[in-house]
Amino acid sequence: MAATFAPIPQAVDLSIKPDVAAFFDAPTNTVTYVARDPSSTACAVIDSVMDFDYAAGRISYASADAVIDYIQTHGLTLEWLIETHVHADHLSGAPYIQGKLGGQIGIGKNITIVQDTFGKVFNEGTEFQRDGSQFDRLFTDGDTYQIGGMTVFVMHTPGHTPACMTHVAGDAAFVGDTLFMPDGGSARADFPGGDARTLYRSIQRVLSMPAETRLFMCHDYGPNGREIRWETTVADQRAHNIHVRSGISEDQFVATREARDATLAMPKLIIPSLQVNMRAGELPEPDDSGKRFLKVPINGL
Repeated sequence: MAATFAPIPQAVDLSIKPDVAAFFDAPTNTVTYVARDPSSTACAVIDSVMDFDYAAGRISYASADAVIDYIQTHGLTLEWLIETHVHADHLSGAPYIQGKLGGQIGIGKNITIVQDTFGKVFNEGTEFQRDGSQFDRLFTDGDTYQIGGMTVFVMHTPGHTPACMTHVAGDAAFVGDTLFMPDGGSARADFPGGDARTLYRSIQRVLSMPAETRLFMCHDYGPNGREIRWETTVADQRAHNIHVRSGISEDQFVATREARDATLAMPKLIIPSLQVNMRAGELPEPDDSGKRFLKVPINGL
């Protein structure tokens, strides 16, 4: 039986055009967004980055500070820090930004599935809460929230991970890793809890929105050497996406996606990213000496 999804409610005005500022992090090919309600100073930060030197075991905050500086320089009020999913390729800067500017950290309610899965992988023990309580808000499909006077609709779009959500703010949709730019196709679906067939159906849901809807990617890798880009439209994706353009069937997509996933290496930062991001961007608790550690499970992922 096909899943039943919540329709976009009438309170979501798709004609509103939020102001969107993008910040590209080259080491992780991640795009962080500041989305502003055009009728007020209220804004949200989507998919922030904390800098991490893996070899040195050192964190820093230049990427997050650039976002903070933009918000302060433009006189904005931060209301939300949104994670579209638990990222496996970069560490979240949300708690650092929250500590400077306030706001609530939100993620999809299926974070609990991710926490349960990787709590076991990293042998976190009973002190690690697997109920999503590290986050301020857990979203379900069809939920709405406010950025100033702008109503944002939350759409569950699993497949890459079980907790993936797309956030629709006016004519802008922040799709996380559900889609890449048309010449990049789609994200992998072979992580625990991922599924190519589910991903295809999630993408079709995104592409059922109005053709002029702006879509903002979480990543871009500049396929074939082109310049980095992160904004496209539903119409462009329908016409040109190499994996899911109009006319490509679900079975064709699944075959392509699964074949490609079988060739991919694990993301360089997957081990630290999962341990930090499933904690809403917080580092593991320190040991008795005050030092913090990240675990490396051998043959465990």
